[in-house]
Amino acid sequence: MKKSIASLLTLFSFILLVSANAGAQESAEMENRTFADLSDAQKTEAISHMISTGSCEWNGINLFGKVEFVTSFADIKIEFVTSFPDIRVKFVDSFADDCGEWEEVTSFPDFKVEVVTSFPDLKVQKVDSFPGMD
Repeated sequence: MKKSIASLLTLFSFILLVSANAGAQESAEMENRTFADLSDAQKTEAISHMISTGSCEWNGINLFGKVEFVTSFADIKIEFVTSFPDIRVKFVDSFADDCGEWEEVTSFPDFKVEVVTSFPDLKVQKVDSFPGMD
């Protein structure tokens, strides 16, 4: 009887360990997803959440501040568009502290951006006024 209880406890512990590892792996996969990986419905939901909460970030990165344009190892891949953007960006010379205001720098950026023509994380529209997310 003691052996069967011990065997059941061992089996139960193993099942918990396997499910915990599977959950951790699934969680890690979810963290590595980009905006481009989302379905249209998920993108709409994410943008609606950002608007309703006043959030101006993508994947933990604030979408304002000092930005450096790079050709590799970027934090965010963007595509410049003229319509239906995820965010409207106004380039400023200083004090880029509101949603969608970016100050271009060559060192000590808040985040790095790579401009691509396909499969972007975010679609960006350059504007002279009213930057931000809809």
